[in-house]
Amino acid sequence: MTARDTVEVLLADHGTTYAAEAGIRLRNTPQPLYQLLVLSDLLSARIRASVAVAAARALFAHGMRSPRRMAAATWQQRVDALGEGGYRRYDERTATQLGEGAQLLLDDYGGDLRRLREEADGDLDALRAGLRRTPGIGPAGADIFVREVQAVWPETAPYVDGKALQGAERLGLPTSPAELAKLAKPAEPAEPPRPARQAGRGEQTDGRGIAVLAAALVRAALDQHIVDDVRAHA
Repeated sequence: MTARDTVEVLLADHGTTYAAEAGIRLRNTPQPLYQLLVLSDLLSARIRASVAVAAARALFAHGMRSPRRMAAATWQQRVDALGEGGYRRYDERTATQLGEGAQLLLDDYGGDLRRLREEADGDLDALRAGLRRTPGIGPAGADIFVREVQAVWPETAPYVDGKALQGAERLGLPTSPAELAKLAKPAEPAEPPRPARQAGRGEQTDGRGIAVLAAALVRAALDQHIVDDVRAHA
């Protein structure tokens, strides 16, 4: 059983980003990027990923798909949507954070996270620090956002966070982001890669494949049954 065999089996059953699972058609445009930020907030809490995804879907279904619509919603409307998705343990605090975060994004970036991208100018630490200014987004939330957004922001790739590396270790895969990127299934880019802007960056990795693999590795880290099933079929 080779590492490539393991990856192929893993991706066959679990090769979906969390953004796609939440119904987000991720593109480098303001609305889906904001939706990914909301999902990253929800996923970073100590709650099942399936519940966080369901809560994100409920928020979006109730029209809270942009920072302006999120900020305009009442606190109770946000609480109710979170509860509809089963996100009850942290619903009140998260409803407050979502409202505050949406307003901050509107005030600082006109509701457009691409402005944060431009401000960071390829500096991953600066990008993560900017994300962490959002209420509810801590280190874990910033990791989730960057892990998923590398599909459309190629300068962040290859990005494999600690949770994904746990999954790789469980499956006996390399724990180097560069090596995992080589194993990731090639994918057509969602948009032409943006040329590297900073000195020494060189060619950028197509982040779509590694974003999908990283999400699958996170699922393996969270569920031993996935690890056992992949080992049985690889």
